[in-house]
Amino acid sequence: MSAGHDAHALHRPGTSPVHRLAPEVKIVAAVGFAVAVVATPREAFWAFGVYAGLVALVAALARLPPGWLARRALIVTPFLVFALALPFLGAGERVTVAGVSLSVDGLLGGWNILAKTLLGLCASLLLVGTTTVRDLMLGLDRLRCPHALTQIATFMLRYVDVLLAEGRRMRVARLSRGDDPRFLWQARGFAAGTGALFLRAYGRGERVWLAMRSRGYTGRMPSAWYEAGAATVGQWAVATSVPVVAAVVAVTATAVLR
Repeated sequence: MSAGHDAHALHRPGTSPVHRLAPEVKIVAAVGFAVAVVATPREAFWAFGVYAGLVALVAALARLPPGWLARRALIVTPFLVFALALPFLGAGERVTVAGVSLSVDGLLGGWNILAKTLLGLCASLLLVGTTTVRDLMLGLDRLRCPHALTQIATFMLRYVDVLLAEGRRMRVARLSRGDDPRFLWQARGFAAGTGALFLRAYGRGERVWLAMRSRGYTGRMPSAWYEAGAATVGQWAVATSVPVVAAVVAVTATAVLR
């Protein structure tokens, strides 16, 4: 793939130690960290502080600015609204805070949703922020994900920009001919354009498939493509230290609260 197709909106190019790690170890580390966070009892507030410290440490090593993470973490706003509503809607024991009656279970539930969502999102942002799309697909393939799924995702991500650009050109062509998609009675033209784009995409896929088959493609890239830059034992040890620490914290928090 070309560098243009490797880049994506969430990726931040760099040469940090986290960027240089093999993609498969980063995927395993992110998933393991998320599982540990989800398994942590909501009452263990100190544990979530430790998790936040781990996220901050990895972000510093990856040289990702806090503002970069904060802006992209705004996607959790709908969950934040739901979490803020739970203390008012929850049942059971209630406490009064600043003259307002709040549900204890709702407070804990809102905290649980917000903390775990934010930490999981930050782990995902650290993964995609330091790994290109190509490397993500390569890492999934090395982790023995079904080849059909990774290959489909790879080509979909490769050509989605091409299809979007073609869709924009078709829209400009419609507008230059007096089409105005804001009116309901022009929906037929929009539907026809969408159908034409689908047919073009299907035809392009057939041509790409035939071109690749003629060059010896059998449904899997050459073995050298997977072996180059594979994770070393040292990389596995460094990357898995984060989920291991998170797992120890989760187990400790569960044992303390029993």
